[in-house]
Parts: sequence; structure tokens; C-alpha cells
Amino acid sequence: MVREGNARRREPVRGALIHYHEIALKGKNRGFFLKQLEANLLAATRDLDCGPLRRPAGRLFLEMGEGTLWEDLRPRLSRVFGIANFSPAFVMAPDLELLAKRIEEEVSGRSFRSFRVAARRAFKTFPQTSQQINEMIGARVQRICSARVDLTNPDLTVAIEVLPNEAFVYFEKLHGPGGLPVGTGGTLACLLSGGIDSPVAAHRMMKRGCRIVFVHFHSQPFADRTSQDKAIELVRVLTQYQFTSRLYLVPFGEIQQEVVARVTGRLRVLMYRRLMLRIAEQIAHKEGAQALVTGESLGQVSSQTIENIAAIEQASTLPILRPLIGMDKDEITQQAQQVGSYEISIIPDQDCCSMFTPRQAATHTTHREIELAERPLDLDRLTAQGQAAAHSLELSFPG
Repeated sequence: MVREGNARRREPVRGALIHYHEIALKGKNRGFFLKQLEANLLAATRDLDCGPLRRPAGRLFLEMGEGTLWEDLRPRLSRVFGIANFSPAFVMAPDLELLAKRIEEEVSGRSFRSFRVAARRAFKTFPQTSQQINEMIGARVQRICSARVDLTNPDLTVAIEVLPNEAFVYFEKLHGPGGLPVGTGGTLACLLSGGIDSPVAAHRMMKRGCRIVFVHFHSQPFADRTSQDKAIELVRVLTQYQFTSRLYLVPFGEIQQEVVARVTGRLRVLMYRRLMLRIAEQIAHKEGAQALVTGESLGQVSSQTIENIAAIEQASTLPILRPLIGMDKDEITQQAQQVGSYEISIIPDQDCCSMFTPRQAATHTTHREIELAERPLDLDRLTAQGQAAAHSLELSFPG
């Protein structure tokens, strides 16, 4: 439940103080983005003892119940796109003496050799200025400890934000994931392999506010379930960032077998990928997705030369987004490790693109070559076959 309440508080209430940045630049649309951010915060913490969630000026505050530990809440907030930074904080009445006493209690159990007080007086009619608050609280802290004041690199920062009817105090500021709240940027369909790249591509588009539907092609009955199991686990990881996901598992082996029978070896990989786009596009239309997402990186493999990328994308009428196109493998791997998908992606499997693959693949394909290669294929039938055989799974987080 989201509340605007700002009643004066004498007893401190603990929770998470959340700041946003990019959302603040949205002008008249800011309310739309904030509403989605609030919905995502509640979704991310729905199994924890948290709430209410309030919207004090320019920030959010999520109260923590007695049954919730910060160690449980912290990783949840670190994955909610739209958050610039967040802090374990307490809120109470904007009374300087009450604040000083409470801060004394808080710091008395901490070990630090240097500190600073960083007060921000958003309530301009508050009797003391920000500097006066800094000096008064700083003197009280020094009275109970031997720490020195260090304004540039302190061991401890006492941060105070004073609003008209309440004041927030916190001692650390943690980086959020930034970006825009998932659900504000439309829906996309991501072609998810079992490799390193495509999960990172999906994650980057989530960060821009997009909700992702996943489409994974596997080679059953000619391969085992390893790639499907990997896809499910990858989507399980990525669902921690968007809270609900749908994954389509598309059997592609028989379609590949027909391509092998009718298309020369060097062009088969391009035929596979063009058919994948056609099938994914049909699923995208069903899901209301406005574009497709791939994990392609220019020049990384033979099918990702600029000529082949152009030849492949002609099979789709939807826009194709490639958020990794200018990244190298080290950069992508580093992001996969940060997302949490890397260890799953490197599990060996029988990927459908490695099945029925010729020794040499075309790297510079012309539109005329593609047109001639596809003539023996009943593209409409193969596309409908792939879509009809797709099996969907629903995943959610938490749970």
C-alpha cells in the first residue's frame, strides 16, 4: 500500500529511504514512472514484512516490519530498476534535540575513527540551517566518542534529510541499478539462447523500462533437455529484475532437419536465424511486443557480420534491438557475472544453432543468395509449425 502520510513522528520508524534520478527528469510524466516504480517495489518485497510505502517529497520510504532484516531487503532493492540509491534509514519528527539524542544512541554502538555530518534542509523554514545542523549534531557525536571530523573521506557519514513534517537519518548510501522501472518502456520479445550474450541483452532492455517475453529454440527430439533447463534457469535469474516472466520453448529440430535437406550448407545458419525471427515475431504479436531483442555483437561470430545481420533482419517486419552490438566478449562476460547469469550460461549444452551446422558458414551474403536459398522452403508452414509447437512457462519472483 502506498501512502502519502506525513504525520509528525516522535518515535523512529525504520525502513529503506529510496532516491531516484532519471525519473525526476520526466516532467509531467513523472507520476506515471513513480507509480510503476512503487508497484515494482511492492512486487519485489511482497513476501517480506514491509510497508507501507510512502512518497515523501522527491524520494520514497519503505517501512520495514519487525520480521524483516536489512540483509533480506537489500538484495531486493538492488535489482529494482529506477532506483538511483537507497539506504537503511529511520524517520522521526524534525526536532533537532530528538534527532541528536537518537543519533547519539545509533553511533554509540559503532566503531569509527572519523566522521562527518551531512544535513540537507529541504524544509527551509526549519529554525536551523544545514550548516548549523551539521555543527550541532557533530558536536554531540564528538561528545560521546573520540572520532575526528573528516569532511572528505570519513569512516562514517551521518546523513540527515529534513522535510516539513519528518526527518530521515541514515549512515550509508548504496548504489541502485538506475535506469527506468520495468513496465514503462513497453514489451519486447527476446530470443534467448543458452549462451552468455542474450541474457545480458534482455537485462539491458529491462533497465530501459521494457518488460521481456523470452523465446528459446531447442533441438528436441535430436538433443537432450539441457538447453531448455538452462533457458528456464536463466529466465528464473532475470525474473528477479521484472518479477513475472513468460518463456516460450520452441522445438526447432525438425525445422532444422528440413532446412538441411533443402539448403546448401554454407547458408543454413542464416536460414535457421531467419526462421527463428519469423517464429519469434509471431509470438511477439501474440504477446503485444513491439520489437525483438537479440544478443548479437558485431563480428563476434560468422553470422554476425554486418552483411549477415542485414540479411537476417530482413525476415522480420518488427524492429530488432541489439543492445550488445558494440560490446566485446569481455565486456559482455563481465555484465553477465554482475547479472548472475554467467555460471548458468557456461554449462555445456547442445545448442540448436550448433546442431546441423556446416563446417564453413557464409560471412558475406547477398539478398539474391538468400532469396534463392529460401525458394525450396515452405516458410509459412515452417513458421506456423514452430509457433504451434511452442510451449510456454510462467515464472515469478519472489516464489
